Amino acid sequence: MTDTTVTSPSTAGNAEIGQFVQTGGYRTNVHDVGSGAPVLLLHGSGAGVSGWANWRGLLPVLAERFRVLVPDLVGFGYTEVPDGLEFRIFDTWIDQVLALLDAVGLERVNLVGNSFGGGLSLHLATRHPDRVGRIVLMGAGGVQMPVSPELEELWGYTPSVANMKRVMDIMAYDRSLVTDELAALRYQATIRPGAQEVFEKIFPPPRQRWLDAQVVPDDVLARMPHHTLILHGREDRVVPMDASLHMFRTIPDAQLHVFGKCGHWTQIEHAARFHRLVEDFFLEDVLDDLRNPA
Repeated sequence: MTDTTVTSPSTAGNAEIGQFVQTGGYRTNVHDVGSGAPVLLLHGSGAGVSGWANWRGLLPVLAERFRVLVPDLVGFGYTEVPDGLEFRIFDTWIDQVLALLDAVGLERVNLVGNSFGGGLSLHLATRHPDRVGRIVLMGAGGVQMPVSPELEELWGYTPSVANMKRVMDIMAYDRSLVTDELAALRYQATIRPGAQEVFEKIFPPPRQRWLDAQVVPDDVLARMPHHTLILHGREDRVVPMDASLHMFRTIPDAQLHVFGKCGHWTQIEHAARFHRLVEDFFLEDVLDDLRNPA
């Protein structure tokens, strides 16, 4: 922990709260656990999402071997949102991530990006390649695609338990995962004071412009030097599998793993396989360093 980090006494006992780090004009909520090569986990853009909600399964697994950072991107979770903050895809979140890395003294991190966080990972890697090591993309945005009816519903969410259950039902192939209790819990996150108002400012209609703003041109993807692991659920109704196929065909040093009977929740629906693939992918770098010491 650096001297830029403070804890928030008012949120004691809330598992979604890690520590608060000053990132420019506001404080970012981040979990920072484990030791070793650093890995940054970037969440998606659903209503009520937080870094902890997205990555609570992967975080303890990776923390056994790596230093793992899980921030709430500004506009989501418990990160502060300054009055008048303009959400600019992806400049707002790139500025936040770089400020976070600088605050905790990290020059370079590996990335895991889920959906919107995957698009952010691609933009970080292509704009600041020296700050990024290996990359895992999971159901990631970042290439040209139309706004699907399902994505329209996700970004157009208005708070109610029924709406939350319908949104979560879109995410999962296995509908039994979407229980009334889980929907009610996630709904509670969307009715915290100010949460819905901020959410509606991030992707206001017409929404196609926000997908278009996430696109990384093919010629830029084709110059990426990073080892990239692409993961996708075959039955994903939020981000089409063709998006990951396109990345696989375009990024030079890429590998692709597709999960059958899986929607947009790869890290939940196939948790054990997902954890093993991600951990092994990052351990390849550790093993290479041991075999080839500087």
